[in-house]
Amino acid sequence: MHLKTLYKARNKCFNPFQRKEMLNIAVLGCGRIGRMHADNIARHADAELAMVYDVHVPSASAVAEQHGVPAASSPQDIFSSGHVDAVLVATTTETHADFIEMAVAAGKPVLCEKPIDLSLARVNACAERISGSDVLIQLGFNRRFDPGHRAARQGLLNGDIGDLHQVIITSRDPEMPPRSYYESAGGLLRDMTIHDFDLARFILGETPTEVMAMGGRLIDPALMEELDDLDSAMIVMRTADGKQCQINNSRTAVYGYDQRLELLGSTGMLISDNRKPYELRRYSAQESETSQPYLHFFLERYHEAFMAEIAAFVEAVKNHKPAEVGFEDGRQALLLAEAAYLSISEKRLVQVEEVFERLAQ
Repeated sequence: MHLKTLYKARNKCFNPFQRKEMLNIAVLGCGRIGRMHADNIARHADAELAMVYDVHVPSASAVAEQHGVPAASSPQDIFSSGHVDAVLVATTTETHADFIEMAVAAGKPVLCEKPIDLSLARVNACAERISGSDVLIQLGFNRRFDPGHRAARQGLLNGDIGDLHQVIITSRDPEMPPRSYYESAGGLLRDMTIHDFDLARFILGETPTEVMAMGGRLIDPALMEELDDLDSAMIVMRTADGKQCQINNSRTAVYGYDQRLELLGSTGMLISDNRKPYELRRYSAQESETSQPYLHFFLERYHEAFMAEIAAFVEAVKNHKPAEVGFEDGRQALLLAEAAYLSISEKRLVQVEEVFERLAQ
């Protein structure tokens, strides 16, 4: 038996004061994100990693062996297992809606990575199929759980800056992903910016009604032209009551993973800033102030957020609470992405309701 599994088993057997019911979670998808989620589930005091699955058998086998759990031979094995209480979906995007529907049919709460699907029509169809169900669905918008971002939102709710006027979200990757990633990601706005659309809604407290966007092919124009994608974007949005939000995106920032959030209100400002490995500033005859580069990788920058995301899911399932970020949040974020694409295509301000109207045609 794997040492960690043995340790947990011994604790359950020999600690007479421990009466916790562990939540058994299976992970579908054992790539980079799935492996991280499996590790975080295994670390959680009230959860157990129950089973894993991946179409690439060696990937599933490696995670299974690391944690001492079985590797399922098919998704159906997970959804039909009486040992699995809940599932986490970290597979490729085109499978997300299918697995959400399978989880709901099996009565198993599900935490699904973003987006629900690249097609708003498919998301709407999924919503129809799961309507009426009380099975918990949480979407993997981890930035809501970042300590700095949450503190900024709480400060706003506490009245620290008065009435909210403007939100500025800066989100820049340290370097371009490989070509293979672009080929299946679904485009900058549905893949990368969708996190920022959700964060904007989280802070604003509502979905913007107007979107104006500009996209660019500034970093690798030839590749972006070939793949019909963007590597840079700026989006401006406005809510029904006039609050403004600006999102700045770039696939490359040579100084590190640039993630900032700024809230301007009638009586002040709140900033959730970048993270560094440690805080040290140097002064010399040649430089007035230098410091460490920002954390380079999103798994490092949002490590605490990913842990908190799992904790929120476990708590919601065990205490029969609604998910902090649910299916409709995923649909609304994709809706804003589609509105931004329409704005870029037609070079104009777009009313978000236009996306629904076009979908109905």
